[in-house]
Amino acid sequence: MTIVLIRTIILYLIVLFVIRIMGKGELSKMSPFQLIVLFMIAELASIPIESPDVSMITGVTAIFTLLFLQVLISFISIKSEKLKNFFNGKPSILINNGDINHKELKKLRITVNDLMEQLRIGNMPAVSDVEYAVMESNGELSIIPKAENKPLTPKDMSIKKQPEIMPVVFISDGIMYRKNLTQAGWTEEKLLKNLSMMNISSCSDVFLAFCDSESRLHIYMHYGKNNMAKEITE
Repeated sequence: MTIVLIRTIILYLIVLFVIRIMGKGELSKMSPFQLIVLFMIAELASIPIESPDVSMITGVTAIFTLLFLQVLISFISIKSEKLKNFFNGKPSILINNGDINHKELKKLRITVNDLMEQLRIGNMPAVSDVEYAVMESNGELSIIPKAENKPLTPKDMSIKKQPEIMPVVFISDGIMYRKNLTQAGWTEEKLLKNLSMMNISSCSDVFLAFCDSESRLHIYMHYGKNNMAKEITE
């Protein structure tokens, strides 16, 4: 039992390390090749745990071999577009200039009903409203509506907008994040002054405080006995 516990901990740390080395980009939208690598890593990690007679070195060596192949192929794919398309596939245009590409639908074994379902998921229920629909290499459908169906933007209306900032959390469960304050252009003194204006004496009393994209402060405090948090206003 102790051996299984130790092996599990070691292999967990090794697999975690391998996945981190593979990078965030590999995990965001995985290609079939990347899925195969992850499945094989999971299978190889389970073998030494389930079979104590199997050497740990054998399992770890196999896992690092897959890591090496994944990194190598990712590097080669950057240098060669042909190899990238071979391993990851390439996008397919299903709707081109408003016309449905029957050949690509048949090639990808996608029915018209499947296409309509994906368009509805993308908030574009009518094919007549779509200029382009592209099946990306990761299986996700990208939809580009026709010009007359695109929502108006401030640029279309010649409205000048101030640059927005990234919304960040200032306080969570009573803990202040000073790095986030600096990132949003705030200071600790400014935050405490705003809290004081709302009759809040300490950060430890705040459940959540965050700054939105327009640099406005939002504060949530506990209320009642049902573990709910409610926003308070100035």
